[in-house]
Amino acid sequence: MTTESLNAQFAALHAQREKEWPPEQLQRNIAQREALVRKYDPTRHIQPGDVLEPFELIEPDGALLTRDALLADGPAVLIFFRYSGCPACNLALPYYDRQLWPALKASGVRLVAISPQVPERLDIGTRHDLGFTIASDPDNRLGRHLGITFEPEDKLPVKPGDNWIGAATGTGTWELPQPTVLVLDQRGKVIFIEVSPDWLARTEADTILAALALESLAA
Repeated sequence: MTTESLNAQFAALHAQREKEWPPEQLQRNIAQREALVRKYDPTRHIQPGDVLEPFELIEPDGALLTRDALLADGPAVLIFFRYSGCPACNLALPYYDRQLWPALKASGVRLVAISPQVPERLDIGTRHDLGFTIASDPDNRLGRHLGITFEPEDKLPVKPGDNWIGAATGTGTWELPQPTVLVLDQRGKVIFIEVSPDWLARTEADTILAALALESLAA
């Protein structure tokens, strides 16, 4: 069992922001997350037992990653994150690299972290020297099919040349995936899903490992 807590890191990040951020900025961030939690409807996304249809992702070097290639040797864990510059994602993915990836690798389970960000801007893997695969979901196609994407209610005005979400992802929109963990068996069936509408509350590594252990007992 792991001892490091991802959500404890998020709590520390929020505490730091309480000290450093202007009150209006902090309250806007809190309100955005609270609104997403209120709107979250678990019946609108893919469910355990559903079979995920074939899909295609693109790795940062331009290589194509298909569902069938991903599942060729066994189950896989998909972790959807927002984009490479997201502060919470820069805590989450290194955490999964430390606390989740070693056990998955030893068991022959693939791990892929997925963002709509265009492949050439997906540098989070190299910056943190992550051992697992990072891939782009162009235009949120897979995320939208799964039912996990969202757009904030209080979108800020966009000015040409601004470094806004749509420019970072390459989609030209505010649409992002909600942080999501999806565990697939080798047939593409969903054996576990957890969507985190509050991006400062995400799935712990132990929860994912437990889902895989339960599946191995039932197989």
